[in-house]
Amino acid sequence: MSHADLLELRNSLATASDIAFGLESDPSSRQADALVEALRRALAAAGTLSSAVGATGCPEHPRGAVDPLYGDPEDPLPPGYGKCLLCNDRRRRAGTHRHGLR
Repeated sequence: MSHADLLELRNSLATASDIAFGLESDPSSRQADALVEALRRALAAAGTLSSAVGATGCPEHPRGAVDPLYGDPEDPLPPGYGKCLLCNDRRRRAGTHRHGLR
């Protein structure tokens, strides 16, 4: 497990905990979906404890950081973006350069 994997595990567990403790007796579907997604991220990060494949699922950066916007329903990633922060950053920079040249 890399340091990035450990951070992802801690962050996703903290997010799930925050959501769970903030739930009312009758949570909205949005709250439930956010909790499920945070728990999925935590499970995926925990899976890297014994796995040779990192949390990003990226063949180029298997031990890289997971993009913090991955799975965020309020600020979703553009189509075609994955979990890998390094690849997503490269895509963002390429998009910025394309827009700057026009």
